[in-house]
Amino acid sequence: MSFDRKGRASGQTAAALLLTALVAIAAPAPYPDDAKKKDPEAIGARKVDSGINFYSVEKEIALGKQLAIEVQRQAKLLDDPIVEEYINRLTQNLTRNSDVKFPVTIQIIDDDIVNAFTLPGGHLFINTGLIRLSESESELASVISHELGHVAARHYVRQASRGDLLTGATIPLIFLGGVPGMAARELANMGVPVGMFKFSRDFETEADMLGIQYLYKTGYDPTAAIDMLERVDAAETRRPGSVFQLFETHPMTTDRINKTQKNIQQYLPARPEYVVNTSEYEDIRARVVSLQERRKVIEKPAPTLYSKPGESKDDRPTLKRPN
Repeated sequence: MSFDRKGRASGQTAAALLLTALVAIAAPAPYPDDAKKKDPEAIGARKVDSGINFYSVEKEIALGKQLAIEVQRQAKLLDDPIVEEYINRLTQNLTRNSDVKFPVTIQIIDDDIVNAFTLPGGHLFINTGLIRLSESESELASVISHELGHVAARHYVRQASRGDLLTGATIPLIFLGGVPGMAARELANMGVPVGMFKFSRDFETEADMLGIQYLYKTGYDPTAAIDMLERVDAAETRRPGSVFQLFETHPMTTDRINKTQKNIQQYLPARPEYVVNTSEYEDIRARVVSLQERRKVIEKPAPTLYSKPGESKDDRPTLKRPN
């Protein structure tokens, strides 16, 4: 350690010591609700967002709104009130049976790529490609409940806080900067389109655990989460590039399936019956397929006539009517 003439630690060394101390407390510590975290009966009356977090709920919600606006600017949202109402109702039903403490919104992106993602403050997005890939309401619900796990545990801002600890440079911005500044920084740090934010492996594992609990408490068959993971894995094997890379590989699908199977067997007592599918889901999925197929026909490019090298449009033969 270096000191100035008055025996004080230099600014650089003091900053390094502060950063070291902050990193030391960055890892989440055990908390009283650890045991309840794996108990579906404790849902709604437990804390699942323990760990270092520099963002208040208010700032997280404000940041999420800014990022959601950016997603809406970048992506093409599905414009169909019937599908939107169904997906929103399904999401709100799952939310009522979760640990989420603030309002949740979900929007549908009109894209064939299989993907779903979460922004801070309860903003969820799901692609039509994922709706098409699912084959039952419980499978579709399993994806939404996983995303709700991220929301409930506040993974986005907790991971952002971890990053701030490691870099050190942006810590003052968290305490002193306004929400627009934070949103601008988040967008700049991504370096990629919004929605490609990559959660750590432990956060993904935690969201898987919370997701099957929310699925179970809502009345759905929790094994639908396994079916959906296997479907995602098969889709990528069959058509490489059809599944958004981060959605499919983080953590590896096989590892997720094994852990999910173990958690279901260990923590979710079997019930005599579950909701697996509904006729409304079948109608909505068929509607999404029809809308997308219709869009492809409309957007199909018209045949183009090409000229020979050196030939202008005026040189092309024309038909003349006989006099």
